[in-house]
Amino acid sequence: MTEALMKTPPLPIFDAIEHINEPIDYSYLGSNYPLTDIQQATSFLKSYRGSQGTFNSYRREIERLIHWSALVANKPLKELKRDDIEAFIAFCQNPPLTWIGTKKPPRFIVKEALRVPNSEWRPFVATVSKIGHRKGETPNAKDFELSQGALKEVFAILGSFFNYMIQEEYAFMNPVALIRQKSKFIRKQQGKPKIRRLTDLQWQYVIQTAKQLAEENAGLHQRTLFIMSALYAMYLRISELVASERWTPKMNDFARDADGNWWFTTVGKGNKERQIAVSDSMLEALKHWRTHLNLTPLPSPADNAPLLPKTKGKGPITSTNYVRRIVQTCFDAAIAQLQKDNLSEEADSLMEATVHWLRHTGISDDVKRRPREHVRDDAGHSSSAITDKYIDIELRARHQSAKEKPIAEED
Repeated sequence: MTEALMKTPPLPIFDAIEHINEPIDYSYLGSNYPLTDIQQATSFLKSYRGSQGTFNSYRREIERLIHWSALVANKPLKELKRDDIEAFIAFCQNPPLTWIGTKKPPRFIVKEALRVPNSEWRPFVATVSKIGHRKGETPNAKDFELSQGALKEVFAILGSFFNYMIQEEYAFMNPVALIRQKSKFIRKQQGKPKIRRLTDLQWQYVIQTAKQLAEENAGLHQRTLFIMSALYAMYLRISELVASERWTPKMNDFARDADGNWWFTTVGKGNKERQIAVSDSMLEALKHWRTHLNLTPLPSPADNAPLLPKTKGKGPITSTNYVRRIVQTCFDAAIAQLQKDNLSEEADSLMEATVHWLRHTGISDDVKRRPREHVRDDAGHSSSAITDKYIDIELRARHQSAKEKPIAEED
């Protein structure tokens, strides 16, 4: 990489899905770089318009690859070989500091009525943990690190992209698939991966906090109580609670079958629809929420009202960040109560929790008392092997047998 490239970070290539076809100046990639690479990538990304999270992940990795191909390797995508991909991975593990940001500004901004690339955007972003942020730590570009999960995602996404280009007869091989020893990049894990979840005590504090907040300020926090209940009891992903182009959760997505059992229909990852068995306690949470909204306790098949209506104006909530802030407010109040009760270890670990931990917690708690196949189908897992990761009975027994191991014989 030239010194000029080290000093000048690249600009974003791909805009949001609704603007992805708008013309952009790619001249900084070099006069010889084929725009057909951009066209192939754009067509590939557009196929993921139904899932915002997937689109964002694929856009990030493909954009980094194009930046590296044009500005570092000086090669078009179709000429990349196995060694090139390995060099690209190594580059991602240690990118130039000028390519690393410490915040996430918008990719494009409006200037003189035109959308233009934002010069403050960077391909890589250094972050700090939630608990570090609470302690006043700030991100430092020098501390950037590509996690093992991120590395796995790079391989998966690029492999899928090259397969697409082969099918389009644009590329003639998949250099990612030729990397036989991915273990030099990705560590192999022995045993089950750690599930990021709340402890039993933390969950009790969180749900009791939500109930207390709802009692103190129903207008503000009945919504909080319903959201916390749904994320835990039905293992919902945050994207399954808010409205999007592909899905708008409505009240009549809760429906009763011929046997009198209630089910909730949602659309999850991969645009897959699934039905979730609704427990009696979740049904009570729904009744409580609807009563607060001045609706009948249970919805009729014709009830098309949004499941999470906006607090101001009409229509459903569309922002996942809005839901995240609600959940974090509840977490923060539970942390404060844990600290007040001198449970500092529980409070400290709860500081790291995210919304997705509630899904993991609900699944982990249910596999202790329900057949795993039932939990698998409610969670939308593609196989029982994924659900098995949440079964920790063996781990508990293993730790119990090690608990009283002595280091030295007592005198």
